[in-house]
Amino acid sequence: MADNNEGFFYRFLLWTQKYIKERTYILIVSFLVGIGSSIAAIFLKKTIHLIQSLLTSNMREGANWWLLILPVVGILLAGLFVKYIVRDDISHGVTKILYAISQRKSRIKPHNMWSSLAASSLTIGFGGSVGAEAPIVLTGAAIGSNLGRLFRMEQKTLMLLVGCGAAGAVAGIFKAPIAGLVFVIEVLMLDLTMSSVLPLLISSVTAATMSYIFTGTEAMFQFSQTEDFVMDRIPYVLCLGVFCGLVSLYFTRASIKIEAFYRRLGSYGRKFIVGASVLSVLIFLFPPLYGEGYNTIGSLLEGRYDNIMDNSPLSFIATGYWSIIIFLAMILLTKVIASTATNSGGGCGGIFAPSLYLGCIAGFVFAHISNYFDITVPLSEKNFALMGMAGVMSGVMHAPLTGVFLIAELTGGYDLFLPLMIVSISSYATIIAFERHSLYSMRLAQRGELMTHHKDKAVLTLLKMDNFIETDFIKVSPNMTLGDIVRTAVAQSSRSMFPVVESNGRLSGIVMVDNIRNIMFRPELYDRFYVSRFMVSPPAKIIYDMPMDKIMKIFDDTKAWNLPVVNEEGVYLGFVSKSKIFNAYREVLVETFSGD
Repeated sequence: MADNNEGFFYRFLLWTQKYIKERTYILIVSFLVGIGSSIAAIFLKKTIHLIQSLLTSNMREGANWWLLILPVVGILLAGLFVKYIVRDDISHGVTKILYAISQRKSRIKPHNMWSSLAASSLTIGFGGSVGAEAPIVLTGAAIGSNLGRLFRMEQKTLMLLVGCGAAGAVAGIFKAPIAGLVFVIEVLMLDLTMSSVLPLLISSVTAATMSYIFTGTEAMFQFSQTEDFVMDRIPYVLCLGVFCGLVSLYFTRASIKIEAFYRRLGSYGRKFIVGASVLSVLIFLFPPLYGEGYNTIGSLLEGRYDNIMDNSPLSFIATGYWSIIIFLAMILLTKVIASTATNSGGGCGGIFAPSLYLGCIAGFVFAHISNYFDITVPLSEKNFALMGMAGVMSGVMHAPLTGVFLIAELTGGYDLFLPLMIVSISSYATIIAFERHSLYSMRLAQRGELMTHHKDKAVLTLLKMDNFIETDFIKVSPNMTLGDIVRTAVAQSSRSMFPVVESNGRLSGIVMVDNIRNIMFRPELYDRFYVSRFMVSPPAKIIYDMPMDKIMKIFDDTKAWNLPVVNEEGVYLGFVSKSKIFNAYREVLVETFSGD
C-alpha cells in the first residue's frame, strides 16, 4: 500500500509539472504553507492559554508560592522532552532559520514542524518568561521547507517557501499580514522581487485570514487613542527612541553574556538547577515576569498600572509616586535574566514577546518620569508605552519597519504611525552605532555564516569549502632530493606546485616548478639539492573553516591563484583555486538570484 501511495504521489507530481506552470505551482504551495503556519500558530496560542488557565485559575491573591514552582516544572518538562524525545537543539528559532538559509540549502528538519510547538507550550504555559513567536516562526519555516521538499522544489524556491512559512507564522500569531511580509525582508534578509512578493503575500494574508476566522477580528491588544499626537512632542519621541535603543543594546549584550555563562556550566543538570533557581526567584519577586507578559502590556496600554505590583512580596513598599517606577525599572533590568534563564535552563521560547514587553514598560517609564517634572507638554503614558514597543522591537531585531507595522497591526494604533516611525528609526540608529548585527544574526555573523542583502556576500556565504578543496597534488617531504622530485612529482603530474608535508602531516612549504626550472634538467645536481633547500613559503594559508569572504580577500591581497588549505593545527588538507571559486560563484548567483 505504501508503494502504491508513493507511486501515486510521484505520478501526481509529474502531472502537475506537465500541466501547471511553475509560478502558479509556487503560489499554490505558498497558499498551503500559509494554511499550515496559521493552524500551527492558532494551536500554539490555544494550548498555551489552556495550560495557563488550568494552572492559574485557583491562585489566590497576594504573594503566591506557586510562582516559585510552576515555571520550574515547565522548563523541566520541556527540557526532558527535548533531551530524550526530540534529541536535537531547537532553541534560538529565528537563528536556526537564518542558519538553514545560509548553510543548509534552506533545509529544516521535519521534527521542527512540531517539536517547538510542544516544548514552547510547556515552557510558556507553566510561566516561562519568554515568547511563543520565535518557536512558531521556526515551525512555519519548517512547514515551508518540508512542503517544498515534498513537492521537489529547487533550492531557490525552497528558500522562498521558508520565508513564506515565517511570514505566515508572524501573520497568523499576531494577525499582522504586512508585518509578516516585512519581517521576512528585514530579519530573514530575503530580497523582495516581483517573483517573491506574491507568494509571501499569499502566505501572510492566508494565515491572517485563518486567524480572523478562528479567533475573531479584534486586534491582539485593545488600544484606544484618547489623546491626539501633537508636533510639540516630537523631541520627546526622539528621546524615547534613543532610550529604547539603549534598552535594546542592554538586552542584546546581556543576553549574549548570560548565554555564555550558562554554556560554561556544561551539563544539562547544572544549567537546569541554576536557570530554574534564578527564574523561580525572579518571578516570585516580580510576578509580571510570569509568562509572556501580555497582561501587563494590556494594562499599560489601557492606562492602568495600579495593579502591576499585585501578588508581589514587594508590594508593601508601594507607597509614593516612585514606587511603581522603581518596580518597573527592576523588571527592565531582570527581564533579560529571566528570559535567558528560561531558555538556558531547558525551556523553549523567543524574544518577540520580551522585546514587546520591555518596550511597553520602557515607554511607560519614560513618559511617567517626564510627567513628574511638569514638562510643558504632558505625555500620554499609554501612547508612549505603545511607541516604546515599536522602539525596542526595532532595536533588538534591527528591523524598524517590522516594529512599525507590527505594533500598528497589533493594536490598531494607525493614528500614531508618524511617531511610531520616529521612535523605530531613532532606536535602530542608536543600537546600530554599537552593534552591527541583531541578536538573531550575531551568532552566525561571528562565524561568517550569515546571509545578507548584499548579493556578493550572500553568494559567498552559500559556498562551502568542501566543494573546492583539490587533493590530487602530489605531496613531497623536506628530505627528498631534487632527483626524487623530478622523478616522482614533476614527471607524473601536470601541476606546477607541490606541497611539502612533514611526517606529522603539517605543511612546511611548497615547491614551485618555476623555482627549480633552471636546475631540474641537470642530473648531476639531483643528489646535491634537497627539498628543504629550495622550497618556499606559500603566499598565505587558508584555514579550513575560514569564511569565504575572508578567503577571497586573501586571494586579492596575495594575487595568488592557488593557495594551500590547512586545519587549525596546520595539517595539510589540499589546495583551493581562485578560478574554481569564481566558477561556483557564477553558478550559485544564477541559481539563487536569477529573475531579480
